Amino acid sequence: MKKFKKLLTLGLILTIVMTGCGTKAGNENHETNEMPTSEAQITAQPSTGTEPATTPTGLPEDTTENNETKYPLTVTDTMGTTITFENEPQTMISFSPSITEILYALSLSDKLIGRTDYCDYPAEALSIESIGDFYNPDIEKVVSLAPDVVLASSLWTEDVIQKFKEVGITVVVANEDKDVAGIYGMIDLIGQIFNCQDNSAKLVETMKTQIEDVTKKVASLPKKTVYYVVGFGEYGDYTAGGDTFIGNLLTLAGGDNIAKNVSGWSYTLESLIDADPEVIILDSSMKDSFISSDNYKDLSAVKNNQVYSIDNNLLERQSYRVADGILEVAKILHPEAFQ
Repeated sequence: MKKFKKLLTLGLILTIVMTGCGTKAGNENHETNEMPTSEAQITAQPSTGTEPATTPTGLPEDTTENNETKYPLTVTDTMGTTITFENEPQTMISFSPSITEILYALSLSDKLIGRTDYCDYPAEALSIESIGDFYNPDIEKVVSLAPDVVLASSLWTEDVIQKFKEVGITVVVANEDKDVAGIYGMIDLIGQIFNCQDNSAKLVETMKTQIEDVTKKVASLPKKTVYYVVGFGEYGDYTAGGDTFIGNLLTLAGGDNIAKNVSGWSYTLESLIDADPEVIILDSSMKDSFISSDNYKDLSAVKNNQVYSIDNNLLERQSYRVADGILEVAKILHPEAFQ
């Protein structure tokens, strides 16, 4: 039973991190909590943050003319599926919090007719009808809304996608990648499909400029060892390994990720104690129970008051707001560079 619970906990943590569904997994009691709703600013453009330019993936096959999409448009999504749009889609449903954030940033909210329970940013998204849970989509409800297209996470299984196809719903699976380039590709793809390439190009350029600004400021500074808490407690310790999306963000922010040589998310308490990072970063919902735990109280970061909380959605949701997340982490690691 304990082995089953451990596997279940790991599966939950990985799904939450990869989808950015915003629940807090892996605190001392492994409770699943609601996402924080204290998103301070609601904006159609990113407010801060950034990263080096890389070639986006998952771009449409067709070219554009005068910054306008030429229809019919054929694209290939993350699953390798080819989809042709005869005309510009007028309605859509988002099954991903990160995609929902991007839609609002691209001023496409007027086309959004459905979202998941987890799509809570910006606050205006809460006024859009919820079609329920990410994991078990209500296909009948989606059919009743008759969207021109459904935008989904790459964690959806082929079985789920096939069920939508069987009822005539067009599904585009957006990219979930190991680095920020995947976000650029997602934004470009959405811009092509919905004929808003000017906005998508500006959003990508803004992200790149912001991230480059951060990386330049921290490039010459000594890197502090850092540990990002994905989960902890009775069933194990989980962090962002070197080949993960969050691991990439820690590096861009000028951190030396103590788990950089680990693949995936699973870590050990012994490794954490041996590495004894200078800085620990976690979601605000975890901080009190983490620093009070006997397992972690002797870590230097805990003793030296170097455990910092952050809105985990800024790092775990693969949207334009990761630029803000990189900036926040960089300010924690290198405050002198931002004075």
